[in-house]
Amino acid sequence: MREWVDHVIWWHVYPLGFGGGFRRLTGWLDYAVELGANGLQLGPVFASESHGYDTTDHFRLDPRLGDDADFDALIAGCRERGLQVMLDGVFNHVGRSFQAPEHWFRHTASGERAVFEGHGALVELNHDEPEVLDHVVRVMEHWLDRGATAWRLDVAYGVPPAFWKAAVGRVRQNRPEAWFTGEIIQGDYVTFLRSSGLDSITQYELWKATWSSLNDGNFYELAWALKRNNEVLEAGQPLTFVGNHDVTRIASRLTDERHLGHALAVLFTVGGVPSVYYGDEQGFRGVKEDREGGDDAVRPAFPESRDGLAPYGWPIFDLHKRLIGLRRRHAWLVRARTTAEHLTNTAAALVSTDGADRLITLLNVGDEPYDFPIDTAGLRVVESHDDNRSPTSVPPHGWSILAG
Repeated sequence: MREWVDHVIWWHVYPLGFGGGFRRLTGWLDYAVELGANGLQLGPVFASESHGYDTTDHFRLDPRLGDDADFDALIAGCRERGLQVMLDGVFNHVGRSFQAPEHWFRHTASGERAVFEGHGALVELNHDEPEVLDHVVRVMEHWLDRGATAWRLDVAYGVPPAFWKAAVGRVRQNRPEAWFTGEIIQGDYVTFLRSSGLDSITQYELWKATWSSLNDGNFYELAWALKRNNEVLEAGQPLTFVGNHDVTRIASRLTDERHLGHALAVLFTVGGVPSVYYGDEQGFRGVKEDREGGDDAVRPAFPESRDGLAPYGWPIFDLHKRLIGLRRRHAWLVRARTTAEHLTNTAAALVSTDGADRLITLLNVGDEPYDFPIDTAGLRVVESHDDNRSPTSVPPHGWSILAG
């Protein structure tokens, strides 16, 4: 019932930072389609006290973003363009002014409301309470009825897996097309997927291994993370990314800007469901800091129109567009298992397969050309960083992708 997920590529937007509310975002839908995205992943859109993750009412839109008519127009615009819509469900905790009976909240031994990871403004819900489960199901169903097709479940790791299994099980009875991904930072992804009943988890292990292997010249880390990703694919569909609203921008994270293409080549040629964080496709920079307001740099405003984007970003946009196009031509990659056929610290040949389908991604972060001792019979270069057409030799700090 969820065949659309095999083809979706998300453009991930943090609406409260994007600026201009739903109306401005609607004006950028054609841009998302031009990029190659066919899904709009939204950060929090519900009434909240500040940053959106301190929800005060799950059934009311944040007035800073617009009203019901503005939201409906955004949904209509997405439907006209074939864009799926994912909403951010913050159901582990709420803002302090969230109105609910006291038994809906978790409490400490001293009787105070428990807070999320030391954040006093975020109080945790009691997931053992049946009324909380009923509430979450109602919220999910309400917004699926309003046009969403997927949910990202914030802090899914902080909620008992049995709660998710009960919630999504009930929602799927009448909405079998809905797709659910859970925010999991670390831990046993496979066990969580199987015990929670979710379709997907956020693939932070692969995110970390992608940039750190490039920075450190250690492709063995990436190979290990890909092995782990293969195991995750046995249980569900990892949501893959090189940037999101909670991490330093990939353009700022990489110590060598020549390696951006390498990171994107990995993202778009390995198994999972890819997500592109708004602005990354333009080379936006921003460093997340561990302080109040430390996320602001990675959640910036987008301009009112394309004219407001810097010229330097368009070649990066075109690179994303090319690689997303490659992904679309090889939709089987959503299920692909990827292994390192050849590996050194600074060179890797990553082979992605699904049945008879095969694609090879060659990465070189060394200062010299690298000749890969691999069999490329029947394959040709379909993308590369500099129009290199050699199927086995990659220039210094270069990459290429081979397909049949």
